[in-house]
Amino acid sequence: MSPRPSAFPVRVLVAAACFATAVPAAAQLGGDDAETSSAAALPGQVLTPQIFYQVMLAEVAAARGQGAAGAQAYLDLARRTRDPRLARRAAELAALSRKADLAGEAAQLWLELDPASPQAQQVAAGFMASSAARIDALRSQLAKALATQGDQTGPVLLSLNRGLARIPDKALVRTLVFELTEPYLLLPEAHFARSNAAYVAGDARGALTAIDSALAIRPDWEQAVLLKAQLLQEVVAPAQGQTYLKDYLAAHPDGREARLTLARMLVADRQFGAALEQFRALLQRLPDDRDVVHATALLSMQQGDTASAEKLFRHLLDLGFGDADQIRAYLGQIAEDGKRPDEALGWYRSVKPGTQYLPAQTHIAQILAAQGRLGEARQHLHQGARENPADRVAYLLTEAQILRDAGRNAESFELLDEALRTRPDDPDLLYESALMAERLGHIDVMEGRLRKLIALKPEHAHAYNALGYSLADRGLRLDEAETLIARGLALSPEDPFILDSLGWVRYRKGDLAGALAALQKAYGVRADPEIAAHLGEVLWTLGRRDEAAQTWRDALKAHPDNTVLSDVLKKFKP
Repeated sequence: MSPRPSAFPVRVLVAAACFATAVPAAAQLGGDDAETSSAAALPGQVLTPQIFYQVMLAEVAAARGQGAAGAQAYLDLARRTRDPRLARRAAELAALSRKADLAGEAAQLWLELDPASPQAQQVAAGFMASSAARIDALRSQLAKALATQGDQTGPVLLSLNRGLARIPDKALVRTLVFELTEPYLLLPEAHFARSNAAYVAGDARGALTAIDSALAIRPDWEQAVLLKAQLLQEVVAPAQGQTYLKDYLAAHPDGREARLTLARMLVADRQFGAALEQFRALLQRLPDDRDVVHATALLSMQQGDTASAEKLFRHLLDLGFGDADQIRAYLGQIAEDGKRPDEALGWYRSVKPGTQYLPAQTHIAQILAAQGRLGEARQHLHQGARENPADRVAYLLTEAQILRDAGRNAESFELLDEALRTRPDDPDLLYESALMAERLGHIDVMEGRLRKLIALKPEHAHAYNALGYSLADRGLRLDEAETLIARGLALSPEDPFILDSLGWVRYRKGDLAGALAALQKAYGVRADPEIAAHLGEVLWTLGRRDEAAQTWRDALKAHPDNTVLSDVLKKFKP
């Protein structure tokens, strides 16, 4: 036998209880919308048996799929009691029942009963924007709401655009905002609202004019300063927004949001050093602000200041940063790069299952292999694959890589080849096994697997590049090689390694000028030692031997163990 249903749906009891208990005030305007109507708008309502009965009937109707009937019952009750909570529930049920006219009617009543509620404004705007008559009613009710706000008029003006956000016609929203703010132009918030409306309507210059009017009334208003900086960045030039914020901060050094915005602008403009200066200034004032500490740590790491980054990452863990595993992974990377393998292993092993877990296990295996503990590294990867079958291929690829790094190329290829027998169409296995076949001189195998990969994934830029570069490096079918590389570059235009391949095939074809242009662009994107080797060879061939030698020396200083650089230096003996 099925269990006996409750006497009343839970929703009925909750709805009825609203009348019997004190209701908290609405949320501050500009924050999250309140779950209830503002206390000032609530009538002195007594929960009579008749009201309780009608609420119960409305909720039972809704529970039985008769939402329109429930909405109508709530709407009738709201009209009689003048309680905005009932109008809100009527609008909810009508919307769920796809009764737009009924929802609009309920929303209009809700706004009439609680005109200061941002949520009522939003819902009413969404349903009342379908006709000119309803827009006129919305305009009238919002004007009425503004006229009754007194000292709260400014905050209500700041919420105006949010209240009208559901209206799809942004030009209409702008017209409404300009009309509604007309009586309040002595308040800076009125001009701020106009600026927002103009920007959303696509008039960035009009938005800039309006925000200037707000700042003329209240020059030190940080919120308006931020909006103006963003508008300057978009309308005039990125540097203008940055300069404006720098000038503001010179006079207001404690402007947290202004400094944060400037720092983010600088990051977006790839001025990482300047951005780091701003975050360090913030850090002096907010040493325990997790967002500031995190950003400063990341930029310090990016700029090569690993000592500062490490200290800040450790502090983040003490502060209880949300993504602790990401921080542990960064600390592992810093220790690994700093030639502290045991410490790095400790950090990587502390990473828990999640998005950082697999990369951490990969690093553990690589560190163990680098310490000469290849068997232990492979055992670690086998255990990871058993515990996480979905990541089996990733663990296998790491094992193949550490075998290759150990000079055991044939064994690496056999491992990948065996895996392909059970997963013949796996893109990663096809790609990696093709590269290993090329290392072993199995050119036909390499080409066959790369062509299969291209057929399976025509957008795989590196498959085209690998095949094209392999042909070019051997001086084979150079026109075809260039076509393949060009196809890869079209799919990934800024990839430095594909640009390097393009430079190399041009060099092989005798186009030294074209080769130099491609290789210089590639090296500018990424100072990779193999790109440096190719660039230096082209410079040497062009007779620019001092530049070639300097390029090789600089690269060798940064990558002293790179065999490609060593080979090219032996070849040319600069």
